[in-house]
Amino acid sequence: MGLAIGKTIVAALLISFVSWLSGKKTGLAGFLTALPLTTLLALAFSHMEWGDSKQSVEYAKSVFVAIPVSLLFFIPFLLAHKLNLNFWACYSSGLALLGVGYFIHTYVSKFI
Repeated sequence: MGLAIGKTIVAALLISFVSWLSGKKTGLAGFLTALPLTTLLALAFSHMEWGDSKQSVEYAKSVFVAIPVSLLFFIPFLLAHKLNLNFWACYSSGLALLGVGYFIHTYVSKFI
């Protein structure tokens, strides 16, 4: 139970800090968000919880495939000005593209 509480506190602090920073220094907040901070935390937390190196390696390989596929989420934001999309249109379209990305991830993951 202590591990779960500790993980929650660390993750919440990290997310809260980057969210706060986005209002002060957008560029730095974007850079920190783009770092695989969640991956670093999740891999360490997962390994601490399960202690299975093979599972941790498979998890990391899945993340490796998912990172470029997850960039599909940002395509509507890149096209927002040209297509006159508001935030929620970009956000919902990005989520839909992530759904497509999941199937791409599942397919590609079979080969690594």
